[in-house]
Amino acid sequence: MCRVGQDYYLATSSFEYVPGVPILHSRDLVHWRQIGNALGEEQLGFGPRVPASGGVYAPTLRHHDGLFWLITTNLSGGGTVIVTATDPGGPWSDPVRVPGITGIDPDLAWDAEGNCWCTFAGIKQARIDPKTGETLETPRRVWSGTPGAQYPEAPHLYRIGEWWYLLIAEGGTERGHGVSIARGPRPDGPFTPCPANPILTHRSTDRPIQNTGHGDLIQAHDGTWWLLFLGVRPRGGSPGYHVLGRETFLAPVTWVDGWPVIGDVAPVTEGPTLPAAPWPDSGGEEHDDFRGPRLHPRWIQPRVATARLDVREGWLTVPEGGFAGRRQTHLSCRVQTRADAEPGAAGGLMVRLDERHWYGVHVDGDQVIAEARIGPLRQVVGIHRRPPGPVLLTVAIDAAGPDPDSPTDSPDLVRLGLVADDEFVSLAELDGRYLSTEVAGGFTGRVIGLSAFRGTVHFDWFSYTGSDA
Repeated sequence: MCRVGQDYYLATSSFEYVPGVPILHSRDLVHWRQIGNALGEEQLGFGPRVPASGGVYAPTLRHHDGLFWLITTNLSGGGTVIVTATDPGGPWSDPVRVPGITGIDPDLAWDAEGNCWCTFAGIKQARIDPKTGETLETPRRVWSGTPGAQYPEAPHLYRIGEWWYLLIAEGGTERGHGVSIARGPRPDGPFTPCPANPILTHRSTDRPIQNTGHGDLIQAHDGTWWLLFLGVRPRGGSPGYHVLGRETFLAPVTWVDGWPVIGDVAPVTEGPTLPAAPWPDSGGEEHDDFRGPRLHPRWIQPRVATARLDVREGWLTVPEGGFAGRRQTHLSCRVQTRADAEPGAAGGLMVRLDERHWYGVHVDGDQVIAEARIGPLRQVVGIHRRPPGPVLLTVAIDAAGPDPDSPTDSPDLVRLGLVADDEFVSLAELDGRYLSTEVAGGFTGRVIGLSAFRGTVHFDWFSYTGSDA
């Protein structure tokens, strides 16, 4: 993330989904709204062979010399790339390739002489020309992190006071994840580790936020310091299941003897004292009526964008094999849509982790079918007659498990159904753990949206209501 005056901008990973690298905006570090995406479908160049959790990894967003600079790794085409913009909401430039930087999680930092330093997972570093993508020297390792810790990655380099600080993640992005830091007299070191490393980790604890790592330091415009970092909220029985992917969290930072000390990390904690700046649409309720010229930037599609707004006015049309959705961002939520399948078509609402792990309720001929896909197994779990006309389909996800102390308890319950004769009809109630990262693997969380298994399906509107209460 970066700050420009009293505005804060955040970029996150997007993996196999297009458009790529969502950009969010805040004025108080608490209330955020998505204002765009940095990489369009054409810039990503994905094809059908891009695997789940492939694609775009760990961007770094910085503001320098009047421009926003974003560097990231497109593992499925292009390698390390840099894009720039004068407005973080877009448009963004075409990608500039940086072929000399071959690792993931690249970072950009500029020194007083104008040199641009690119540090990446390893932890390696080289000076580059960010305008042309030329690497000006052979990358060299500058720090290996804590001895014995795996996967030193996600470096961020800062000049703070008289020191250059190098912040990294290590321990792997699972339960052993942590944040460590070192400092040195120059951008290229030599670096001395903080004696209190890791400065943030929740490994071997019972804290509700786990897998904490991939941090980025920011000084707010009131002078306070903060760490943004990723983590997960596992629920249910052993080993704990997280279903929303890796989320972004915020923690206060104080400086002691020249080192950052991370404050409390909890689901609800005291935030910045900056004047509150909520956005009109920053609550848990959203409604898309598909009447604009383009989809809201929160809408994503795997690999290739096939959903269209120009086939039937005021409807979103999804062709055979297509899927368009938005990330599940709350532990509990309710989603509805009005679906109209063409003759012979089948499609509807889907809760998707990847191609091999999803639950769906869809219109198919004269029936409405609830279906589950878990790995190689695909099973119809509920059937109801199709009401006349377009069908109102519903997915309700409830995070309140029946027995949270059970070692085999589900993290949530996924209900699939429809409205018929003005009444809700439940077709299936399914264990949510099978749509979790611990079961499916990978790095992404659930996306809830609109799908077409066969033929063409039209959708009149889409509503999402979420809550963490």
